[in-house]
Amino acid sequence: MSESAAGSTGSKRTGTSAKGNARANAREKKGPGTAQVLRSAREAIEELTGLEAETVSSVSRDEDGGWILRVEVVELRKIPDSVSMLGSYEMTLDADGELTGYRRLRRYERGKADPQ
Repeated sequence: MSESAAGSTGSKRTGTSAKGNARANAREKKGPGTAQVLRSAREAIEELTGLEAETVSSVSRDEDGGWILRVEVVELRKIPDSVSMLGSYEMTLDADGELTGYRRLRRYERGKADPQ
């Protein structure tokens, strides 16, 4: 009786281990998490433009598992800071977090509200 109990416990452990391995493999294939993608995007835009990334204003996934981000960049610092010029850039990254493209969507003065 104790042999069959030990045998069934062993098979449960094997099943649990296989499920755990499957979950771990799925996580590895999924690619980088949101926080890592945000860091990578900020670093990439700063390197490509030579400008300071101020904030990531939006992030979403596309249908292919890639990423679409909007990053606000300081293009021209002025005094007072409320009149500094910012650029809003759209960045696309693949599912692995590699940059596939970027473009400036608009340029605006920090202190001005969007027209409604």
